[in-house]
Amino acid sequence: MKNYRILDLLRRGRSPLENHLIDGLVDGRVSRRDFIRHGSLLGLSLPLLGGITTAAGLGAMPSLARAGAPGATIRVGSSVPAATIDPVTIADAGGLLVMQQVAEFLCVDGPDLVLKPALAESWKPNDNGTVWTFKLRKGVKFHSGGEMKADDVVASIDRLADPANSSNALSVFTGILQKGASKKVDDYTVEFHLDAPNGNFPYMLSSDNYNAVIIPATYKGDYEKSFDGTGPFKIEKYTAKVGASFVRNEDYWGEKALPDRTEFTFFADMQPQILALQGGQIDIINQMPVLSGVALLNDPNVDIISLKSSAHQQLHMRCDDGPLKDARVRRAIALCLDRDKLAAGLMKGRSALGNDSPFAAVYPSTDTTIPQRKQDIAQAKQLMEAAGVGQGFKVTLTTERYLEIPEYAQLIQNWVKEIGVELELNILDQGAYYGDAVFGKSNWLDSVMGITDYGHRGVPNVYLAAPLKSEGTWNAAHFKNKDYDALATSYIAALDLEAQKADAGKIQKLLLEETPVIFGYFYDYLTATAKGVTGVQPTAMSQLFLEKASKA
Repeated sequence: MKNYRILDLLRRGRSPLENHLIDGLVDGRVSRRDFIRHGSLLGLSLPLLGGITTAAGLGAMPSLARAGAPGATIRVGSSVPAATIDPVTIADAGGLLVMQQVAEFLCVDGPDLVLKPALAESWKPNDNGTVWTFKLRKGVKFHSGGEMKADDVVASIDRLADPANSSNALSVFTGILQKGASKKVDDYTVEFHLDAPNGNFPYMLSSDNYNAVIIPATYKGDYEKSFDGTGPFKIEKYTAKVGASFVRNEDYWGEKALPDRTEFTFFADMQPQILALQGGQIDIINQMPVLSGVALLNDPNVDIISLKSSAHQQLHMRCDDGPLKDARVRRAIALCLDRDKLAAGLMKGRSALGNDSPFAAVYPSTDTTIPQRKQDIAQAKQLMEAAGVGQGFKVTLTTERYLEIPEYAQLIQNWVKEIGVELELNILDQGAYYGDAVFGKSNWLDSVMGITDYGHRGVPNVYLAAPLKSEGTWNAAHFKNKDYDALATSYIAALDLEAQKADAGKIQKLLLEETPVIFGYFYDYLTATAKGVTGVQPTAMSQLFLEKASKA
């Protein structure tokens, strides 16, 4: 039963936007899941969110699992860091995993996509989302001894937003936050002045933006010499290409980590990791792809942690030249895919269907009333005839040798034969595929058709902008559509969940019509652990939180 008196009390002192969200929960326009997630984005605390949902008659938030036994050494298998570990430039899963063990974010995007406070205690937007104010946690110490304050936060984010540093985070911050736009208010308050309104900005400063860790303002480079951070573990030893070990940080600002130590062993391939887990040499495989890890899915000695995610493989098609210039041809190719078979066969039931837009089922703003695109060869043939290419054509699909992408490409090759499209596959190593990652020097960005891996994001902003906006830095499809650009800008600016949903529905319809990119499926992120290992918390961003891990 709803307790309106309590709800009235909880509304007091809140912004109109926050009260609108509370009203949406009460009258049923906003689900409990969406309320908690969007409320956390606006800076409402998790205890308060739980109190509001309880007062609204929707039950309390679930309690946390009991802590396990302290003192274990937790052993992890992961990919080899591909480059020197530097918070500014690191981009690969292996390197990011090591960095994340010692360095922390202002807030953390959990497996439920709810933002949780970390080095920041709270955050709030101004009325239009152009300025976000973050309140920092007091008493947080770096491993090197100094207290973390606003100067460190400003310096850390400015490094990432500075084009001169070639930061990997520029894909997030370009057009959103410039160098110098992070302002110290006092020692424990920072304001971020944005280029344009942005309703999802806290995700840009969370673990969702994996480079956005806070390190000392005095940092000058050579991070592997210090591994300085604020996290629950401190570096013990790091050996490039081999592994790393960490010990509990006894001066940690939060609850002390349960493990005494953690050990990371780097592997070049997945099969040795599987054998090491089965043989008892490691306790965890951080990320286990479905196809190469299929032997573990039903192993009684292994537990699989499965997280729904927005990670996917984008199939782009050039919109500015050749037969693919016609949207009818692009729609015809999309109609050839049997998405149910992709989910059940290729992905072994560990994925959700894609509907040719970035709006995955995990996003609260996704318009679920938009019909799912299904395989329809007859309609595809009609579209090919109408476009004047009923006899088919030849085209090359260039892609990377990564996860299940080569097998996905072969399936597409077989399916499009039914409408006369002869697809030649050009499968390259990742380095050759990405090249310099700029137009004119990249097989990825210069290919007529290509399949590219995109990792998980807690909000769709990066997917909406970089590969699809007219001036997007990753617009391999060369898709230029003013209506789309305006809708994407409007979605990104929206602070209100209902406004986001309204824009999302329009974007989904437009992309189904234009189909510059095929989003066939969104795959689950899988982590494998040995039986008896508990308290392990992965994220779909390849992070691994081990402070509550234990062994039976």
